[in-house]
Amino acid sequence: MNDSISTLDELLSDPMVLLVMERDRVRPEQVRMLLERVRRPSTDEPVVPPAHVIARACQKLWLCP
Repeated sequence: MNDSISTLDELLSDPMVLLVMERDRVRPEQVRMLLERVRRPSTDEPVVPPAHVIARACQKLWLCP
């Protein structure tokens, strides 16, 4: 097994990855679009903090046990 870091292009051209994607009916373009969308967060959607941050704030304000 190779421990080197692969680029997205390398991963999306790997024969095994392509076989799994084909089985799941996923195209490389869809993966690229998804990753691009996640990389650039939308300003339209509200940002919800992780649950542990909410719980900590709740406990500091004595709103929850």
